[in-house]
Amino acid sequence: MTTCLECDAPLTFPPDLIDGEIIPCADCGAELEVLSLSPLQVGLAPAVQEDWGE
Repeated sequence: MTTCLECDAPLTFPPDLIDGEIIPCADCGAELEVLSLSPLQVGLAPAVQEDWGE
């Protein structure tokens, strides 16, 4: 079972999960990125940063 990296709550995933998908934790709202499907691994999703027109 995979758990949230922020609050340790068990995570549930949709059946059509893909690499790179962002999944929110139902308990704390942390955004987790699917890093690998086999084996299933998640990491904290990178924060979106402004580029200020660069």
